[in-house]
Amino acid sequence: MALRELSSLEKYLGLKKPNKYSTQGDKKNNNGPPLVGLVTIACHLVKEAKRPELLGDTAENRAVVQQWLEFRVTKLDGCTKEDIKTILKDLNVYLQDKVYLAGNKFTLADSLVYFGIHPLLVDLAVQEKEQYLNVARWFDHIQHRPGVRHHLPPLVVLRNRIYTGRHH
Repeated sequence: MALRELSSLEKYLGLKKPNKYSTQGDKKNNNGPPLVGLVTIACHLVKEAKRPELLGDTAENRAVVQQWLEFRVTKLDGCTKEDIKTILKDLNVYLQDKVYLAGNKFTLADSLVYFGIHPLLVDLAVQEKEQYLNVARWFDHIQHRPGVRHHLPPLVVLRNRIYTGRHH
């Protein structure tokens, strides 16, 4: 899965020649030791593409991006079914007043957390996803961002509401 994500990231960044890497550390890096791990390689690709804004445009945003990248690999990757509701609930609260995870602009954190959340949402019914409206809104926004989704199928996360449960 991580290799597909990195390949999608390369396409999004417009990197012409694909890099050869794996999350196990056998990237053929001509000027140094092999790069290991999803976050390390993703950050390297962003720098290679000269898109530093994707890592955050202020010191605070850079710290928040790094925090979400860490969240991706420590909380999302390999989480259990029991963890999913807690993760989605916490993320839903965090996104209550935010469009993106770090600041007012799309960052690498949005991309990698999107890829990490996708498999969790695939198995949920639309009604279950609607319990996490802020996550659903954020997810739908990210999946419709040009160049992000690539290898993943789109998910229906929100139903259009024509009316509320009350009669007017």
